[in-house]
Amino acid sequence: MTDQTSNFRKEFYKRLIAFAVKLVKFCSKLRKDRDFWVIADQLLDSGTSVGANVTEAKSASSKRDYVKFFEIALKSANEAIYWLTVIIFSKKELAEEAGELRNEVQEFAKIIASGILTMKGKKRY
Repeated sequence: MTDQTSNFRKEFYKRLIAFAVKLVKFCSKLRKDRDFWVIADQLLDSGTSVGANVTEAKSASSKRDYVKFFEIALKSANEAIYWLTVIIFSKKELAEEAGELRNEVQEFAKIIASGILTMKGKKRY
């Protein structure tokens, strides 16, 4: 592994952790409104699952297992994007913050999807 790849991975893990911390704080604000408790729980589960599954992939026993963890992380990212979009359209006072979080998790989804394609030996066109 090159130094550039190693640095990218380290920075990516740091971003995932920073995102999870921001998400916990955001969901705490969201839970102040009883109508959003379930959405906050769903968002917290899916959003923190992204980093958890990318991290879990480090100890995968095979390439297939490694790819599977990334696929789960991608599904979790997509779910988090959905919940953040719902919040953007329904909770105006948190829309800007939700938009920033959505942008971050969308970037994660693109990185993870690209990694999956690379690991499967498929090229994007």
